[in-house]
Amino acid sequence: MRRPLIGALSALLLGGAGLATAGVAPAAAASDTPKAKAVDFAGTVALSNCSGSVVRMPNSADSDPAFVLSNGHCLESGMPSAGQVIVDKASTRSFTLLNSSGSGVATLRATKIAYATMTDTDVSLYQLSSTYAQIQQRYGIKALQLADTHPVQGTAINVVSGYWKKIYSCNIDGFVYRLKEDEWTWKDSVRYTSACNTIGGTSGSPVVDSATGKVVAINNTGNEDGGRCTLNNPCEVDANGTVTVRQGINYAQQTYGITKCVAAGNKINLGLAGCALPKP
Repeated sequence: MRRPLIGALSALLLGGAGLATAGVAPAAAASDTPKAKAVDFAGTVALSNCSGSVVRMPNSADSDPAFVLSNGHCLESGMPSAGQVIVDKASTRSFTLLNSSGSGVATLRATKIAYATMTDTDVSLYQLSSTYAQIQQRYGIKALQLADTHPVQGTAINVVSGYWKKIYSCNIDGFVYRLKEDEWTWKDSVRYTSACNTIGGTSGSPVVDSATGKVVAINNTGNEDGGRCTLNNPCEVDANGTVTVRQGINYAQQTYGITKCVAAGNKINLGLAGCALPKP
C-alpha cells in the first residue's frame, strides 16, 4: 500500500509502491483528445499521514453533511483486517482543506467514519460537521464529485496529493481482476501507466478524470521492490489465477460503486439495490 506517513516525513505506512506512491507530476499535458479541464488542489485535503478530498455523490444536496474520501489503510485506528468493515464509528479526526494553489485555508472536522474497509476495495469515508454549502460559503471551495460509472481504459487522469501538494499525470493503463497485497485482496483495481510514480503520503489521493473533473478512483498502492503479493508489493491475479508482478507500477481503487450505496441525506445504506460494498 502507499504507506501512510507517520510524522512529517516518515516512511510509507502501507506502500510507497505499495499503498500509494507520490512522484512529482507536471500539469496535464495537451493532447489530441478533448481539451482537459484544469486540475488543481481545490477540494483536496491533507490528513496527518495521507491525502484525501471533500467529495459529493451525484444525489448529494448542498445542505448534506460533507464527506471526506481517503483510504481504509489511512484510518487513525490503523489498517482494518481482511474482512473487517467499519460503519458509523465516531471520529473527531481533522483535515486541512486546500485551495486551488495548495494552500491550507481551513481545518475541517469529522463527526464519524461513515464507512471504511480494506476488503474488495481500500476506502474510508468520513462524515464532516460542515455541510457542502457551509464549506463553499466560508472558503469558496466546492466538493469534488464522484463519477457514477466505470472508468475507461486509456483515460487521462490526475492523481492529486493534498499531503505532498503534488499532482501526477498519466493514463489508466487497464484494470486488474484481483490485486493482492499481504492479507488484502481488491477487485477491479485501476492500474496506472508508469508516469504516475506515486509515493507514500499520496495514499487516499483522488484520481481525477482530466476531461470531466470527476473522481473515478482513490490512489492506494504500488509494487516497490518486485516482491510477489507481499506488503508494499501487490501482485495482479487474473481470472485464471495467473499471477503477474509489475515492479514500480502503481494502482488505485475505483469509486463509482460507492455512489450506489449512499441514500438521500448522504446516508450510507448498504442495502440499496446495486450496492456491492462489503457489509459488516
